[in-house]
Amino acid sequence: MRWLFRALALIVLIALCLGGALVMLPTTKIAQIAEARFEAATGRKLTITGSVHASFWPQLGVRTGPVEIANADWSKDGPMLSAKGLQIGIDPGALIGGAIRVSKVTILSPNILLERRKDGTGNWQFTPKASTSSTKQAQPSAGGGVSAFSLDKGEIRDGSVTWIDRASGQHLALTGIDASLALPDFTGPANVSLTGKLNGKAVKAKGTLGAFASFLAGDAVPTDLALTLDTSSIDFKGSFGTSPLAAKGALSADLKEPAALAAMFGQPAPDLPKGLGRDTIAAKGDVTLGANGTLQMRGGQLTLDDNAMRIAGDLSFATGRPRIDAQIDAGALDLSALGRSEPRGSGGASGSGPSGWSTAPIDASGLRALDGKIALTANSIDLGATKLGPTKAQVSLDNGRAVVDLRQVSAYGGDVTGQVVANARSGFSASADLAAKGISMQPLLSDLADFKRLDAKADLKVNLLASGNSEAALMRSLSGSGNLAFGKGALEGLDLVGMLRTLDLNYVGKGAKTIFDKITASFNIANGVLSNDDLTFNAPLLSAAGKGRVDIGAQSLDYTVTPTALGNSSGTGGVTVPLTIKGPWAKLKYGVDVKAISGDKVDAAKKTLKQKADAEIAKKLGISPQDGQSTEDAAKQKLKEEAAKGLLKLFK
Repeated sequence: MRWLFRALALIVLIALCLGGALVMLPTTKIAQIAEARFEAATGRKLTITGSVHASFWPQLGVRTGPVEIANADWSKDGPMLSAKGLQIGIDPGALIGGAIRVSKVTILSPNILLERRKDGTGNWQFTPKASTSSTKQAQPSAGGGVSAFSLDKGEIRDGSVTWIDRASGQHLALTGIDASLALPDFTGPANVSLTGKLNGKAVKAKGTLGAFASFLAGDAVPTDLALTLDTSSIDFKGSFGTSPLAAKGALSADLKEPAALAAMFGQPAPDLPKGLGRDTIAAKGDVTLGANGTLQMRGGQLTLDDNAMRIAGDLSFATGRPRIDAQIDAGALDLSALGRSEPRGSGGASGSGPSGWSTAPIDASGLRALDGKIALTANSIDLGATKLGPTKAQVSLDNGRAVVDLRQVSAYGGDVTGQVVANARSGFSASADLAAKGISMQPLLSDLADFKRLDAKADLKVNLLASGNSEAALMRSLSGSGNLAFGKGALEGLDLVGMLRTLDLNYVGKGAKTIFDKITASFNIANGVLSNDDLTFNAPLLSAAGKGRVDIGAQSLDYTVTPTALGNSSGTGGVTVPLTIKGPWAKLKYGVDVKAISGDKVDAAKKTLKQKADAEIAKKLGISPQDGQSTEDAAKQKLKEEAAKGLLKLFK
């Protein structure tokens, strides 16, 4: 903002030159004298074209034609200032006393160009050719090289300011400016107001600077400022200075559409996901802006989209990318966008693969938006694929790699500790080293894999790694190991006891259930396929062992459970019947390996199974075996009878 006031001060300097000429010479000489005085004071050529004449009504002063000020000799972008004209009012009382006091300056349609070279030199830095007048108004002051002046009212009508920073490449265009400045005393407070458009978006500012001359010199001064940028607003009350840039005070900001706001200032849009400020950022608290660009907030209230939190933290830009070090205390956090992919089945690149996992590219660019270390306490966190309860964690972000240390996490009725890493430096990869106790598996597996058949609490340890740019690729690349132990629970959709008692495979589907006391297993995963050979299963009426493969990438299963139905109260005897479970998760098929049936009731079991098979065959063929006749003999007899009937028809 200081450069805008410097531009206004430059106009006032022209007015002083014109005012001094007015009291000494006829109006025909005013332009010539004003141009010479300005060039002597600034080292820049001033050109006034058209008529310059005195006005006596309604106000004593000067009116000019078009005005132009030359730019620095290193600039190639045209004049520093050009305007359609000036209207300058002079205090007649001061003039009678022998002093020149400019009471009003109106600048008509000025175009002001402010630019800074790569070495930091600004085109507003002047090199006077001669000493200025000894009058008070022309004496250098604390205004950073700008001569002291006072002004009852200064106006800009339909002006524009273009700012070009060669070092950063920043280019700003403030157009349609209507501004005013009231400065009764150069060293005192200044009241300012401004409306215009910054790179095409509406801008409005209003406030008070406590010590104008000190502010122009870059010093921090008492400041009360209200700023509106398009649909965003910023209010600040405290102290503010520009050399170096520094501030301290109470800040209230409501930033709508941060991407559009960044575009207003010629900056690339921050690629923030929903929940981390994609749509709105609101902040309130005590802030300190340091000379090195660091920003501290204490007692802060921060809202990112719909996520509200209390915060104490520091923001810096040491690496050119924002870095946040903060302590955050939040309620319910919705960060589901971090783990969300396109809806399945939507077709094309954002659809599903044959397995059902989404093939939509994962957008993890948000991990590269900032660095930092954030200690987080939250009542709950929605991560999209998983949902957490009360959480204490630390998140470290470094150049696209996020490390989440879970110190105290409640999830799915249990507790989780460990570490999760997401890495977007080259492609995308994720790893997890976790220990969980008392986790309810039905809601967890439902969220992760849409699998709802296992209802039990579990203790689990896993060490997993996956890489890929889609959900499907991650699941196909999954590797790692782990072990688990389930307490009492149920396996929905499968009644193992009923199957063993009746040797009937129809004990599956809705309403079927196997109650168990304990399940333990360990596993290894390679290329998205889980292998296990030590599953043990204990239930009131049976025990079982299991082994096989779970193809996580393909969402399919090839597993054999070998249960033994207990024959007596001592737990001995019974029948062992291997049960095969195969097929896709959504449509599993169950089978019995009859050849492998064993146990002290095996003959009876095989006989029962054969009787069931014979009855089914007889039903299909429409035969009724006679006493002592086997199903096979009855079938042969039936075939002979049908053949004889066919021959008779042929001969007839």
